[in-house]
Amino acid sequence: MGNQALTTKLVSVLQHNDQHGSSVPPIYQSTTFKVGSLEDDASQAYDYTRSGNPTRTVVQHQLAKLYDVNSSQVLAVSSGMTALDMILRGLVLKNTTSVPTIIAGDDLYGGTQRLLTHLGVRDHARVLHVDTTDYESFVSVFKQQPRVDCVLLESPTNPLLKVADLPRLARFIKQANQDCIIAIDNTMMSGMLCNPLHFGCDVVYESATKYLNGHHDIMAGVIITKNEKLAGDIYFVINSTGCGLSPFDSWLLIRGLKTLGVRMYQQQHNAMVLAHWLESSCGFHKRNPKDRTVTRYVGLKSHPQFELHKSYNAGPGALLSFETGSFEHSRRLVSSRKLKIWSVTVSFGCVNSLISMPGKMSHAAIDPALREEREFPEDIVRLCCGVENVADLQNDLLEAMVDADIIEVRDEGRTLYNKLNGNLAPNTIGHGDLPNIYDEFFGQNGVVRRQSIITGRAKL
Repeated sequence: MGNQALTTKLVSVLQHNDQHGSSVPPIYQSTTFKVGSLEDDASQAYDYTRSGNPTRTVVQHQLAKLYDVNSSQVLAVSSGMTALDMILRGLVLKNTTSVPTIIAGDDLYGGTQRLLTHLGVRDHARVLHVDTTDYESFVSVFKQQPRVDCVLLESPTNPLLKVADLPRLARFIKQANQDCIIAIDNTMMSGMLCNPLHFGCDVVYESATKYLNGHHDIMAGVIITKNEKLAGDIYFVINSTGCGLSPFDSWLLIRGLKTLGVRMYQQQHNAMVLAHWLESSCGFHKRNPKDRTVTRYVGLKSHPQFELHKSYNAGPGALLSFETGSFEHSRRLVSSRKLKIWSVTVSFGCVNSLISMPGKMSHAAIDPALREEREFPEDIVRLCCGVENVADLQNDLLEAMVDADIIEVRDEGRTLYNKLNGNLAPNTIGHGDLPNIYDEFFGQNGVVRRQSIITGRAKL
């Protein structure tokens, strides 16, 4: 399967052995597995589901395809936070001679911040937070430490969409200390858009609750290591604590992975259209350095790190955020009863679109004083695009913005006026719809437009 596209590999599930020849992997809900004989017990693949299960094995094979590794380097656990916990316990906190030093970013997922704070308070680790998007600052902090045992990175960050130069950082860290563990939270991009193992990172993890499964009906985490030794160290802790992914959740994750490619494409398309509309039509853009209204999305050329992100990622992802400039108006927007399509909920990566205020929801676990210190905008609104029709998403959000007294619709919907910053611009709703499949290939008048795709010949 080496020459096949990743989207094809994820659809093809070939690892399961079923006596009835099922076309999809069956679920092995069994807790225990019969032993053929006491003499053969040591060589038996499965004995107790806590230690291993055929359905979990299949999903780990699928994830191995996603990250281009051997399945022995992949582990599936009960949540994304469990994945990080197992990485830290298996690779970092096992050092009993001294308290390990961990360097992490300053714009972290709230749950990650909570776990690292817990480790610091308990003196299990010394945790330093730096702006990982500032390479020189990171290098300076790193060099000031007697020893750094682990660097924990996210890029782009959530919800501020800050981009770290992961390849450059990884090169520096390994040159400075080959034994330092580089761990990447790749949930925002997923293995579909970025593979940090390709530029020297030691271990990658994702909350598979998000894009990998895509339907928000399971909790799951995945860990992918650069070699079997690291995977074995982490597996020891997973087996000891019993947090391996359950058979049913493994089965649902297998199903979700099959559609990752098509979901991610549609979600990115919607995010790209929506981000440009928010920036241009709705006026959420900086007109001067002191302006607090801004649309944050790494797919916008106005993003200060657009080129950097594009240099090592296959796409911009489907999460964006914007600041209205007013906490109260942002609160009214997210609370608006006019929202019918956008669901007000935490998390992201789902087939349906989600809206939230991170400061009050997903990032509420971060101390308000710490958010203020890091200049976290309390008025920020986060949008996680699903696969719906993008014009419907725009119209639904527009009605809520009108209800929240942020936007005024003029000229029978042709013009939008931002009441908070005075921006007046044409309304481009509907300009980003994907074309009808006949129009895409033949044009509205029936003339062939995509001859090269249909026949393989040059365009006519």
